[in-house]
Formats: sequence, C-alpha cells, structure tokens
Amino acid sequence: MQLTERARAIELVLSDVDGVLTDGGIVFDNQGIETKRFHIRDGLGIRLWQRAGHRFGLLTGRTSHVVQVRAAELGIDLVRQGFEDKMPVVTAILRELRLAPQQVCYIGDDLPDLPVLRHVGLGVAVADAAAELRAAAHHTTTARGGEGAVRELIETLLKAQGRWDDLIAKYSGG
Repeated sequence: MQLTERARAIELVLSDVDGVLTDGGIVFDNQGIETKRFHIRDGLGIRLWQRAGHRFGLLTGRTSHVVQVRAAELGIDLVRQGFEDKMPVVTAILRELRLAPQQVCYIGDDLPDLPVLRHVGLGVAVADAAAELRAAAHHTTTARGGEGAVRELIETLLKAQGRWDDLIAKYSGG
C-alpha cells in the first residue's frame, strides 16, 4: 500500500516525545529540573492537524512535567507518560476512541516504538531513528527528531487528505 493511500485513512497521530519532538537530549539544571527543547514548527503542525478535525496524542516511556506543559500549550489532551511497553496503552487508546489500527499513525525513533510502529496503519520513523525502526517503518521523514519531523509528517498527511491548502490559506493570503 502506498504512503498516500495509508495517509488518507489517518484520524489519530500518536508521537513519541524524546527523539521525535525533541532531539533526544535531556538536560538537567543544578536543581535537577529537566528541560527539553521543542521545535516550534512541530507545534504549528500539530495545531493544523487539530484544526483539520483530527486528534494528536503523546506516548512516551519517560515521565516529565515539561511534556505535560507542552501538551497543554498545544491543546493535546491525549498524553500517556511512563510506559516503556507502549502496546497495551495503544490498544486501550484505540478501544477508547473506537479507532481501527489503520486509522492511526505512530511516529517514533527507537526500539520501544517498534511494536506500535508495526501495529498501526502508518508507522513512521524520524530520519535519525534506530536502524531497526527505519527498516520496519512505512515511511521515514527527511527531518531528524527535534528538527521538524512531526511537522513534515503532518504536512504529508494533510496533503494526502487534500486539506493542506485550505488550512494554510490564512497564512498565504488565499
């Protein structure tokens, strides 16, 4: 099945955080407070996806307050943290939202993402993902994690669904 065909069916994008929405680095200050660097274009991409009437969720093996802050800023209410084994969480989300795996896209970067990537309708690896993830993915972004990979994915999805031009019209004067 081609990327465009898979993309047309997607209603929910689930994303790992570290290594996808960030460059994978974790910084602790002298007080032990964790900080992360997010790419601003990923944020606008997520908002455009939501404006198109779709859902976006975060699924991460770690637990971090700053992830909750970023999710709140972007209006992401589907946030699951602290799950190294992600498949049971994905199964519960699909059941809760009444979605089939073919309606879900997952973007990840490392080995814990592999079972989910293989289960969903569109499994995506960021450009600098682990080799095993890139090999199993339906698609690999050209952007690295933390450098706009989620935005690139969302543009691809919205273009395949014929929604990109109308969603960006207000920015292009159209």
